Amino acid sequence: MIFLKDVVIIRLSKVLFFCFIFVFSLSEGVQAGYTNEEFQQELFELGYSEVHFALKESEAHFKKDIALPVQMHPIEFTHSFGRFSNMNGELNGRFEIEYIHVNKTDNHYMIGITPKKDGKQFREELIDKTYKLKNGSEAIYTTNFARGFNILMFENEGLQYTLSINKAVSDQVKPETLVEIANSIFQ
Repeated sequence: MIFLKDVVIIRLSKVLFFCFIFVFSLSEGVQAGYTNEEFQQELFELGYSEVHFALKESEAHFKKDIALPVQMHPIEFTHSFGRFSNMNGELNGRFEIEYIHVNKTDNHYMIGITPKKDGKQFREELIDKTYKLKNGSEAIYTTNFARGFNILMFENEGLQYTLSINKAVSDQVKPETLVEIANSIFQ
């Protein structure tokens, strides 16, 4: 179960991340010398790394392999970064992948993976729809849990997966697309 302080920390980190992306996307037009390398370096300083390295760190911490979706979302992005967060020691470890576009801040897609025992639980009134996945599990879709994001949450092999897409591009990434992405894990 996720605790209130963890929700606050997660939301605060996302707000800071969005502020960071917004400031750098504005600076792109103001500073002609701003480069992708500078953008990447700033994210590395915030604890992000190459997805592969963050994945390996997460697998070592969780003591299990982590299956990632094979299918990608249909929106354009310029960068992908990974991060393993473990603010509370043994509990509440989280593997995150962020897909972003340096010049199109609406193009933001995330994958979050936590142990099932530390995962989120949605109240019934927050669930818009449920879907049956290829592995027989149920996926929950919500547009009301996280401000600015639509979420598809499901479980696989003791892990809880959260696929989050910016609401601003939800016309391009429908819930069925997120279900297809989730099902690509089970191929």
